[in-house]
Amino acid sequence: MKTFFRLVFLALILLVVALLSALTAMRFAIHTREVAVPDLVGETPAEAHRIAELNGFQFEVERQYYSPKIPAGKILSQLPPAGTQIRRGWQIRVAESLGPQRVEIPNVIGQSERAAEINILRRGLDIGAVAQVQIAGIPADQVIAQSPSPSASSISAPKISLLAAQAPQPESFVIPSFIGQTVTAASATLKAAGLRVGNVTTVASAANAAAQVSPPPSAALAESVIVTQNPPPGNKVVAGSTVDFEVR
Repeated sequence: MKTFFRLVFLALILLVVALLSALTAMRFAIHTREVAVPDLVGETPAEAHRIAELNGFQFEVERQYYSPKIPAGKILSQLPPAGTQIRRGWQIRVAESLGPQRVEIPNVIGQSERAAEINILRRGLDIGAVAQVQIAGIPADQVIAQSPSPSASSISAPKISLLAAQAPQPESFVIPSFIGQTVTAASATLKAAGLRVGNVTTVASAANAAAQVSPPPSAALAESVIVTQNPPPGNKVVAGSTVDFEVR
């Protein structure tokens, strides 16, 4: 008789354990099943919260941002994005729109680039791209255009980009080879290009060096033949630069 009750008792224990295991497994399966994240963008926080909980997700409004497209009091963005497959119980974090931030765009056209940047930053705005272009008759560093324009409206925390006048760049030239020419001929070529002859030094031959021959006078130096030059041929220089020669 005792054995019978013992067997019945063990069977009841096993049955309870089996039921608990089944309930745990069912609950785990329900909560770990992956489902698609609902689209909450454009909903009010209260409605988004309701939708999230209805689908088995937690919900949190994490931040607020200005937006020119989403009305104030609506969900601007969410993470994870709508359609993402995640497990129930995970949290959906959202940002709420504060609506468009209306700001006054200052007119900085005609100001110097530095003054324009100070004016923009003082109003709590950001500097966007700054480009420069050469325009005849416009002082260097003067702002000639801006984007957005001073008349722009409904701008949300804009970055103002500037176009400023650039100082004319000196004309550049590619140095030709003067080796084998006389200093007189090279000087004429350089003068025509807006360049100048720099230092001219004499390279003595081995025989003259042994005899300690002094450099020739200036008149003879002008007709000496160029053996090296600096800058070398092919280099770029700007107008007014000098070219040094060694002659023999």
